[in-house]
Amino acid sequence: MDFYRLLGYFSGLLFIKPEMDLSVLWRTAALVHFLDAILCCVIAKYSGRSKKLWTVAGAICGIWALAVIFLLPEKNHLNPPSKSEEHAKALKSSA
Repeated sequence: MDFYRLLGYFSGLLFIKPEMDLSVLWRTAALVHFLDAILCCVIAKYSGRSKKLWTVAGAICGIWALAVIFLLPEKNHLNPPSKSEEHAKALKSSA
């Protein structure tokens, strides 16, 4: 397996257009992985996961990292409530 096929199938772009030129494939894969990194960062932020880790995973693994982070359950419920949330609950219960 050559680099062209590895990059094409790893990024998923050869499934969409099998006759893509190597230079077009390279640029498109770079853009897609950049956008996947941004999406992974946003999803990680709102699901309570490490933004740096998932941004790097999205940049390297592309659509595969995005699929994994979509399938993972939300992690926010494991975090303890912040002091402002505790204060708001105390005010509500005293009123």
